[in-house]
Formats: sequence, structure tokens, C-alpha cells
Amino acid sequence: MRSAQALLAADPVLAAGIGVRRGRHWAVRAASFRVGPPMPGKSALGILAADSRQASALVDVLAGAARPAYGELRVLGQDMATVRGRAAVRGRVGVARRNARQLPGIRVRGLVEHAARGAQPGGDRQVLAAAILDRLSLSPWAEVPVRLAPAFVARRSRLAAAAVCQPELLLLDGLLDGLAAREAASLADAVCELCRDAGVLLTGTDMSALELVCDDIMMLADGVLVSG
Repeated sequence: MRSAQALLAADPVLAAGIGVRRGRHWAVRAASFRVGPPMPGKSALGILAADSRQASALVDVLAGAARPAYGELRVLGQDMATVRGRAAVRGRVGVARRNARQLPGIRVRGLVEHAARGAQPGGDRQVLAAAILDRLSLSPWAEVPVRLAPAFVARRSRLAAAAVCQPELLLLDGLLDGLAAREAASLADAVCELCRDAGVLLTGTDMSALELVCDDIMMLADGVLVSG
């Protein structure tokens, strides 16, 4: 059996009996799960959500934007019940939020460069942006306004923005929802490629889309998270 220290080193997320609130209601109650270490191929943890708002509340807690109401949650080895732990995690996590606001008129390149502003000191955000745009086959779309881009390009741009700073954990909220089958499969391939570098948690409302990326899928309904 692995020691607690070894588990923390290997697993980007370990949650033991956590509760998460969304406003006055429970988004998650007494949930336990883990996100495994980076590895090639299908390796993300998927969460199939009956209510996407509950999944988004969980993503906020994992990203350090809020604290769990109870239970033990460690992300990248940090205790997320503490202010220090949440602050330490924020720069090491990439998040693609379901309802992220966009700057008016921003282009694909600008979106990714804007996300790269949190890069390590000395990092060149233009270089970082160019690298992820090339890796995700977005360079031909770089000067297209995000609002005018096809849905699959806009989603891929959100993925690039989440991954540009080379995070250790990627939280992708609803990234594959509502896409045509071919577009979802193409974007899923890009997510699988990034699984080589980071732990990945992907939420969604479409089981078939999650199965393109995830080996392990849990179901979240009425705040209860259970194995699929």
C-alpha cells in the first residue's frame, strides 16, 4: 500500500468526504474521489452532471476559487481548506469554465495571450501562446475573433487558454457539451494529448462525449457523486 505522502505526490486531487455549497444549496455532499497522475491516452476523470451548475461549483473549489464546506481536499498536495493552500494552487491549475466571460472583440491569439499573463516570471506570454496554438492546431485561426469562430474553434481556444501556462492540473467544465460528434472527437483527441502533461478532470452532461476522454466517469445528481 502506498503511503499518504506517495499518494499526494502521485495524485493531483484527493478528496475525502467533501461538501461543496452553491449559494444556499449543496452542490456536492460527502464526495470522495481522486484525479490520477498525468499519463498518455484516455486518463481523465469525468463527472457526468445532471445539473451543470453543481459541477461548476465543484470546479471552482478544485481551482481554489472557493473552499470546501467540510471534508478533506488536497489539490497538488495543498490543503484546500486553508487560504495558503488555495493561493498556492491557483497558479498551477488551468481552468476552462463553462460560462467564462470574454473580452469584447478578443481574437483567438489574444484570448490565449491574456491567459498567459500569469506565467512564471521571465516567461514570454507571446512565445507560450504561439506554442500552445501550434500544438492544438489553432495557428490558422489565431486572428479570428472568438465570438465569430466556429464552436469547435471557440472550445479549442478555451482549452488552449487553460493549458497555456503548462499547468499541473486541467479542470475542463463542459468543454465537450453540445458539439457535433466529429467536432467532439477532434477536441477529445486534443484533451487526451494534454493528459501527457497534466492531471485532467472533465465535467459534462453527455456521457458519450466524456467517454471519448475518460476511463473513469462518476455521476453527480442532487449533490451526490457516485461511480458510473
